[in-house]
Amino acid sequence: MNWLITGCSTGFGRELAVLAAKKGDKVVGTLRKESQFEAFEALVPGKLKAVKIDVTIPEQVSTGVQEALEWMGQIDVLVNNAGYGSIGAVEAIDREEMIRQFDVNVFGAVEMVKAVLPGMRAQQSGHILNITSIAGLRGNAGLGIYNGSKFALEGIGEALAKELKPFNIKVTNVEPGPFRTDWAGRSATYSETQIEGYDASSGLFTDRLKKVSGQQAGDPYKGANAMYELVKLENPPVHLPLGAWAYSGARQKMENFLKEVDDFEYLGLPTDYDQ
Repeated sequence: MNWLITGCSTGFGRELAVLAAKKGDKVVGTLRKESQFEAFEALVPGKLKAVKIDVTIPEQVSTGVQEALEWMGQIDVLVNNAGYGSIGAVEAIDREEMIRQFDVNVFGAVEMVKAVLPGMRAQQSGHILNITSIAGLRGNAGLGIYNGSKFALEGIGEALAKELKPFNIKVTNVEPGPFRTDWAGRSATYSETQIEGYDASSGLFTDRLKKVSGQQAGDPYKGANAMYELVKLENPPVHLPLGAWAYSGARQKMENFLKEVDDFEYLGLPTDYDQ
C-alpha cells in the first residue's frame, strides 16, 4: 500500500508514517523544511520519502504530489494530517490569523484532495483520511476559530464520502481527542489579545490546555495503529473518534443535540408552508 501523509515532522503524521513503513508499505511524508528530509528518510530507509509541501502553497501541493506519484506509482491513501490550533476567544483572534487557520486546516486539505483525486479516480480505488478532531464535532470556549476550521473539514469529508462512492474511493474523518503530541504546545498559536471578562470561559480553558500539554491521555502510536487498521477495512466508517475523551465527547454532543431538537420541536418544526 502506498501512503501520502501531510505534516510528518512530529505527532500523528510521523508516527503513522514510520508505522506504515515498518510494515512494508511505501510512504511519502510531507515536510516544510528540507533540512529535516535526511533524518526522516533514515527512520525506515528505502520505505520513507520526504517531499516539500506547504499545503497553503498550491504550486507545492501540485509538484509534491507529482513527485510522490513518480516515486510510488500510485497513491492508495492520503492522510490530511497537516494542521494546527489557533487558540483564544473568537473576539480576540484577528482576521489575519483566522484566515491562516482556515488556509492550513481547510483550504490546504482540499488542495491535497483535489491533487490526488485524478489518480484515485483512474485506478478506481483509494482512501482519504482527514484528521479533524473531536473539536470538529463540538465547540468549546477558547477554540472557536479552530472549531470552525474543523467543523468545515468534517462537512467536506462527509460530502466527499458521498461524491466519491461511485469511484470506490473511501473517506474517513478521524476525530482525535487529547493526544500526547505538540498540538497544545509549540504547534499551537495562542492569542496574545486579552479582553476583560473572558477569564471564566476561554481564559480558563486556555490555562488548562497549557497545563495538560505533554500529559494527555492519548497515545500517538496507538492512534496511528488504529488508522493503519482503519484503511484495511472493506467498509470503513465515515467517522472514527480516537480515545476515550473523544468518544465521551461525541456521545455527549449527540445526546445534547437530540435533546434540543426534541425540546424545541414545537418552535422549529411548524415553519413549512401549510399543505
